Amino acid sequence: ISTLFPPHTRTQNHTTPPQLQNHTHTQSVVPAAEVPMANMIMASSKTLITSSSTLPPTPKPKLSLPKLQLPNFPNPPKILSLPLPTTTPTALKSISVILATSLAAAPPSLAEEFEKAALFDFDLTLPIIMAEFLILMFTLDKLYYSPLGKFMDERDAAIKEKLASVKDTSAEVKQLEEQGTAVMRAARAEISAALNKMKKETQVEVEKKLAEGRKKVEAELQEALANLEKQKEETVKSLDSQIAALSDGIVKKVLPL
Repeated sequence: ISTLFPPHTRTQNHTTPPQLQNHTHTQSVVPAAEVPMANMIMASSKTLITSSSTLPPTPKPKLSLPKLQLPNFPNPPKILSLPLPTTTPTALKSISVILATSLAAAPPSLAEEFEKAALFDFDLTLPIIMAEFLILMFTLDKLYYSPLGKFMDERDAAIKEKLASVKDTSAEVKQLEEQGTAVMRAARAEISAALNKMKKETQVEVEKKLAEGRKKVEAELQEALANLEKQKEETVKSLDSQIAALSDGIVKKVLPL
């Protein structure tokens, strides 16, 4: 420890860095009995470091990458880089000529690629395809479209006939409705006439019955009045006889002979 940190580093605080100040402070406090043990530890660590430094270096494995062979593509044609002239007809013609020559100088590989990219060639396949298309249209027209159109026309005609028949029946229905309304009006008129006739007949019968009842009541009243008159006369007569008898009895009792 004394060899690592000499006395001038422990005494001069202004030269020691701040990271080692605490370490130096702890070293100054270490007792004297522990110094030989620290020296022994340092000596053993030195032997380990020297023994490890004498070992031969381990060889590092080298990675060998496989080399890829890239295909050789044809170099595209170099277009001449010319300064653009002014926009005149002659300049435009020269530019078009240069572009045509550069495109004509294309390699045969690009021409083959353009030929492969074409949709079809103008050979005998085109009229054959057109003939097949026309034959297909003719067969479809004869086998599918014409029967379907005929069926649709017949269906439309049947629907129109049904609609016409419905319209005709609607006229008949209107006539029947008018006849029904006329019958109802006649029935209502007959019913009203019958009711009026029945009312008149009942009124006549009621008047007759009322007259007969009145006559009966008057006759009964006359009879009752006559009976009352008779009873009155009889009672008056009986009262007169009784009055005469009473007056005779009273006179006899009042005036004795």
